[in-house]
Amino acid sequence: MRRARFAVTAAFVVHGLTGAAWVARIPQIKEHLGLSAGSLGVALLGAPVGVAVAVRFAGWIVARWGSRATTLVAGTVAALSPVPIGLAWNMGALIAALVLMGGSLGLMDVAMNAQGVAIERGYGRPIMSGLHGAYSLGTLASALVGSAAAHAHVPVRLHLSVVAVVLVGVLAVCCRGLLDRSADVVPEEDGEAGSGVGSGRWVLAMLGVIGLCSFVGEGAMADWSAVYLRETLGTGPGIAGLGYAGCAVAMAVGRLSGDWLVARLGPVPVLRYGSVIAAAGLGLGLLGSHPAAAVIGFTVFGLGIAPVAPITFSAAGNLPGVPAAAGIGRVTAVGYLGLLGGPPVLGFVAQGVGLPWALAVPVVLAAAIVPISGAAATAGR
Repeated sequence: MRRARFAVTAAFVVHGLTGAAWVARIPQIKEHLGLSAGSLGVALLGAPVGVAVAVRFAGWIVARWGSRATTLVAGTVAALSPVPIGLAWNMGALIAALVLMGGSLGLMDVAMNAQGVAIERGYGRPIMSGLHGAYSLGTLASALVGSAAAHAHVPVRLHLSVVAVVLVGVLAVCCRGLLDRSADVVPEEDGEAGSGVGSGRWVLAMLGVIGLCSFVGEGAMADWSAVYLRETLGTGPGIAGLGYAGCAVAMAVGRLSGDWLVARLGPVPVLRYGSVIAAAGLGLGLLGSHPAAAVIGFTVFGLGIAPVAPITFSAAGNLPGVPAAAGIGRVTAVGYLGLLGGPPVLGFVAQGVGLPWALAVPVVLAAAIVPISGAAATAGR
């Protein structure tokens, strides 16, 4: 189990490293291809399209080939996907490369979470939050490397090609210990599991809503926190970046400590308290109408929302009578609607009533998790 946990942790790190590998180079890619802001926005839809298609079929693929093989194959394709992004010669090629990246990362996401649930079951205690913390550290490290490469004027193609080689090597060396297909078992019914929260599709639907509520907030912090600080509160560009930075660091800290909290308090209380903390922190930060209050609010939101995704995926993967990958795939498909579709919707809201009111939407959604948090009762089983 220790070897398998190391392997799946490496998979989560690779996932984070891959997804963020090219983000710091977007300005250079935009300039090289001569894209307008609108054209770049259209191209960026490639990744969400790839994710949406992949998670739709992820449950069937994992059921046929197993979560180990799917993680390794999809992970290898994902690790190589920065190369065609760097080699893209026009907008169409960039869109195709991003569809490939999004699809492979989406499939890998479901499969590695299914592995994580199986390993968590073997340990008999929560580990999912720590795995998602490893993913957060991967995204942070990749963003820093990309920024350093851009600052040093390393060619985009060389940077992304080296990243791909390194990531394929990490997968090949570190992920061999993943559990075989015997770990992809369906949890058996028992008298305690899921008591009081319903069963089957209804529980998955509630877990999907929880994921959507959480991911809308995460997407909002990534896409709108800097805009709010810069344009609404009038800060400089350096201060504007602190909003998402604070949120990202707080999420990493929250996830790395989340397993201890779940083991001590249980998944449902952690989900409830975390959602209340996220809603209160962001709400008070917006009411403060001051840069310091906003940065603190974004940071507290990240801390509170951090355990939601790991607990939700663990609950979906441990739902009695449902294969882990199928449950996780359904919840991921709904949750990603919030992550990918939430920020554009908030943009329309901001256009109509102003950005502060648009950012109040994640406050309401975080609070909405509280009454349905009982659906996560099977997490960490």
